[in-house]
Amino acid sequence: MFALPVRTMSAAVAFGALLASTFAVPQLRAEMAVAVPAATAPAPVHALAMHGAPKYGADFTHLEYTNPDAPKGGELRMASFGTFDTLNPFTLRGVAAPGLGMTFQTLLTNTDDEAFTEYGQIAESIEMPEDRSFVTFNLRKEARFHDGKPLTAADVVWTFQTLMEKGHPFYRSYYGNVKEAKAETPQRVTFVFNMAGNRELPLIMGQMPVLPKHAFEGKDFSATVLTAVTGSGPYKVKSIDAGRRIVYERVKDWWAKDLPINRGQYNFDTISYEMFRDETVLLQAFFADAYDVRQENIAKSWESEYKGQRPVQKGLIRKEEIPHSLPAGMQAFAFNTRRAVFADPQVRAALNYAFDFEWSNRQFAYGTYTRTGSYFANSELASSGLPQGRELEILEAFRGKVPEEVFTQAYKNPVTSGSGNDMRAHLAKARAMLEAAGWKMDKKSQLLEKDGQVFRFEFLLHSEAFARWINPMIGNLKRLGIDATLRVVDTAQYQKRMDDFDFDVTIGSFPQSLSPGNEQRDFWGADKADLNGSRNIIGIKNPVVDALIEQIVAAPDREELIARTRALDRVLLWNHYVIPQWHTSYHRVAYWDKFGHPATPPKYGLGIVGTWWYDSQKDAVLKKRESEAGGKK
Repeated sequence: MFALPVRTMSAAVAFGALLASTFAVPQLRAEMAVAVPAATAPAPVHALAMHGAPKYGADFTHLEYTNPDAPKGGELRMASFGTFDTLNPFTLRGVAAPGLGMTFQTLLTNTDDEAFTEYGQIAESIEMPEDRSFVTFNLRKEARFHDGKPLTAADVVWTFQTLMEKGHPFYRSYYGNVKEAKAETPQRVTFVFNMAGNRELPLIMGQMPVLPKHAFEGKDFSATVLTAVTGSGPYKVKSIDAGRRIVYERVKDWWAKDLPINRGQYNFDTISYEMFRDETVLLQAFFADAYDVRQENIAKSWESEYKGQRPVQKGLIRKEEIPHSLPAGMQAFAFNTRRAVFADPQVRAALNYAFDFEWSNRQFAYGTYTRTGSYFANSELASSGLPQGRELEILEAFRGKVPEEVFTQAYKNPVTSGSGNDMRAHLAKARAMLEAAGWKMDKKSQLLEKDGQVFRFEFLLHSEAFARWINPMIGNLKRLGIDATLRVVDTAQYQKRMDDFDFDVTIGSFPQSLSPGNEQRDFWGADKADLNGSRNIIGIKNPVVDALIEQIVAAPDREELIARTRALDRVLLWNHYVIPQWHTSYHRVAYWDKFGHPATPPKYGLGIVGTWWYDSQKDAVLKKRESEAGGKK
């Protein structure tokens, strides 16, 4: 499960929030009949869990990680790297403004202290048979869009059809198993699936944002727009400075504000996002009080650049390391295997030996990062050791079709001493692997060649932040005879090139949840490899991977899901589709000391926008301390 109901772009993460993929299905029509036998009609429930039962009963009053008495008011100023040119996050066109997800609502909403459970939001109750072959949502009669018009089942069906026909290709994949959709009454909508036993499908439909049919009449849904798209969420767009700034205001009479799932959340009167195109300027703007909260992704900055800043020294800015239990997923140097030079897994494996993680971690991150060795790192879903038990049984069915190392070796990245003095042995290993794959030095003993082709490729980035990690690696690659270069482009150009698979190697981020499912098709599925805009940026076409994905999607219980996911993890690792990078198990957060947040953060989230609040007393103290300290600088 990977919940991304709208497309937003933040260049602070290399992969951003790229919602892209497709899955060919017939287009649906609202007039199609829905055959749900009355004899099997299930009882309505308030929540759905992927496995097991929901944590919160039907009579819950608020989520444990929220403060139901949190005050409303104040302003939260955020910042984002890059730019934006559209307020429609549901299509492939343009770069969407940050924060747009706050303006929309979904049928159900997940919590941040459960692996994968969703509770009623627009939907008051849910009906679903034991085999999960269909799901019915009973909508709340009080649900309203920001323009005051009622939100009905007709809007739900129209949204579904429009996203499938005109939305980002991601939706055609994510909702690809929907066979029929029908508005049975103004407050009742049913989705019938083309398969039974997929436990995730009802929750996937619960994630669907609902848009107003009336607001799009006579308009091109796929166009980039700089006028607000009408939603029904806790915030609406107040103002924009195209490409530079966007301001949201809290909907004071929001129809859903008193629902238990929302109590203690969405507390700021206004939330703004300032856009920056230079990472150094972005950091310095924080110290100059241009925005309020910063989630620091660069360990070196956290350890060194904050120390000398006056607001930090005077206690005006607080630094916190907030632990979490989120799966780390995989951040990595991702190969475009559509390129001939990366077609051979042995070549891809050899290049891992040119990355001296231990030295780089010491030099650039004060040794704070952990090397990633799984696509599901920091979770029970990660493979380790040799496959045993049920996991081994699953893999045995593919023996001879997967690398033999899957059965005989535990995957491990190359490890150096971190001194920088032992790369010669690693490069010798890499050179031997490349020679075995047919690559030889040219007549001048300078460049690797194979069949007349020079081994040459480019790292493509949209931020300079990774350059210091890549440049030493480029030096090592040149010692191998590989002509590697680095190119940094702006956010819009990067997005376009990624959508068109016009790159050699990039920084890929493949986030995971505790309940992987249909989104694995988008990451690794063969039918996504040649579809522009797909999240399968690597270009994987592997029948075993496809088969394991379908097993994960159909997992009947938690134990089987874990075994099947670990099996997929091993197959992905031993095909060397990426050079793994690193992860942490905590959030680094710095903020001007005028906010409150719950004492116990959620296990699987941070919740700045959702659960934090403005504290007027702290702000008064902060202003006084600023004055006593002689200002912010």
